[in-house]
Amino acid sequence: MGVTTLAPNSADDPLSYRPVALVDLLDRVLATGVVITGDITLAIADIDLVRVSLRALIASVGALAPPEPEAAP
Repeated sequence: MGVTTLAPNSADDPLSYRPVALVDLLDRVLATGVVITGDITLAIADIDLVRVSLRALIASVGALAPPEPEAAP
């Protein structure tokens, strides 16, 4: 199981980080969602020939669905 160090553990020391399990990181991403964007440009002799803009939304279905209204008793 991989471990990354992405989340700071203290507001006092922004350079100190605590380990975060990859499963926990994936759970957070799927619960809230994340957008990945990128641009690709194909150029020859400093002349832009093709430009592609990419956007991908990664989230769970539950995070994207609107909450269901509660039934009245």
